[in-house]
Amino acid sequence: MDVLVIGAGMVGLAVGRALALRGHAVIVAEAEKAIGTGVSSRSSEVIHAGMYYPVGSLRARHCVEGARALFRFCETHGVPHRRCGKLIVAGDDGEASAIAAIRDRGDTNGVEGLELLDAAQAKRLEPNLACTLALHSPNTGIIDSHALMLALLGEIEDRGGSLAVQTKVDHLARAEGQWQASFGGTEAGTMPFDAVVNAAGFGAPGIAARTEGYPETSVPRLHLARGNYFGCTGKPAFTRLIYPAPRVDGGLGIHLTLDLNGRVRFGPDVEWIEAPDYRVDPARADSFYGAIRRYWPALPEGVLFPDYAGLRPKLTGPGEPAADFRIEGPAEHGLPGIVHMFGIESPGLTSSLSLAEDVADRLSA
Repeated sequence: MDVLVIGAGMVGLAVGRALALRGHAVIVAEAEKAIGTGVSSRSSEVIHAGMYYPVGSLRARHCVEGARALFRFCETHGVPHRRCGKLIVAGDDGEASAIAAIRDRGDTNGVEGLELLDAAQAKRLEPNLACTLALHSPNTGIIDSHALMLALLGEIEDRGGSLAVQTKVDHLARAEGQWQASFGGTEAGTMPFDAVVNAAGFGAPGIAARTEGYPETSVPRLHLARGNYFGCTGKPAFTRLIYPAPRVDGGLGIHLTLDLNGRVRFGPDVEWIEAPDYRVDPARADSFYGAIRRYWPALPEGVLFPDYAGLRPKLTGPGEPAADFRIEGPAEHGLPGIVHMFGIESPGLTSSLSLAEDVADRLSA
């Protein structure tokens, strides 16, 4: 089967790999000049364990299965990563109850190793931490996301697949039992494919709208949420990721993350915007100091600096319950040989390998 995968971000590359491993001829088309320049390039690079997401949701299923698959992939393919662990911390009794509920949900979702710790136990793990209760997730990790994308692309190419950059998909139409894909960009033209996967991230709704036969009423409206990150000067004060109890719409709160070099950064917050914009307002540091000092009271003044911002393609807006991943194959929309993927934000990186198998199964059904 000749398959076109639209989008060379983390999920698109994972889908391309899964299809190539099943013996299909794969072309991954990317509108930009390189892989992973959109959502995938500006994440926190965390391998999530899966305790936050509603029981039975696609997020819960693919996060838990995807994390296990991702750790295995990293170990066998030499992708830099570390299973550093995470503490979700409570500052009062109300937050303690919320964290206990997260533990119960995680247990139901199949997350392994979760343990509630009292303040003294948590402080033994992280002496600079202040909390009344903490949930320890030993199987949360961090990863070099660009190295992961390169490894996925390598497997696609090893099995005869290819990447076409600066190749924008303008239109998809069904003719003679195949999908005719019209391309713009440096090599404009039309090519036939047996199947298509729309993994275009922010561009996914536009691709769906330009798919002949796909219902206009089914094309979702994306809500853009900018997540700002601030770096921190000085020696790292923690060895694990530190997350507050979730208190904000659209995110998990301003948390402490680490990269593989031990560098500390804080974020993301949630800033709803109307158009893509990656600028970080230095004035937002004021709210960061207050949020961080709830779990790290000794944070010195003047050590935070604007680092970077990422955007999430959300299916719901401010004040609305978070939407699940939306994956629509032939069973959902009635069109043969095409899968549209919408709202694949966090935990999209963690879920990528599991999502890829799901999509491949839908095309084979």
